[in-house]
Amino acid sequence: MDIQTFITEWIAASNTFNTEKYLSFYLPAAILDDPSVGRKFKGHKGIQQYFDDYFIGYNTHTDQVALNITDQQNAHLEVQFSGDFTEGKIGGTFEFKFENGKISFVSANLIH
Repeated sequence: MDIQTFITEWIAASNTFNTEKYLSFYLPAAILDDPSVGRKFKGHKGIQQYFDDYFIGYNTHTDQVALNITDQQNAHLEVQFSGDFTEGKIGGTFEFKFENGKISFVSANLIH
């Protein structure tokens, strides 16, 4: 699995608000933990709710700042978000865990 290509395609799906494509990057039982919103989103249904609320709902676009690939199962991504939210632009990070070529767990954090 080429993690850089995977992340580039994941961001592209997010930025075009392609929900079906975005969800295809996650295992069906994946978990997305975002402490900044105070909850974990479980499975495709939960992750779709997160995507609808915080990406589509705020017209959020993501730009990659840096990617650190630890190994074939783990990566750290630093991003810049822009959208229709109070700050206009804000930094963020994602900590990924991969299994079988998909995201099994991701922790998302905003950087103020």
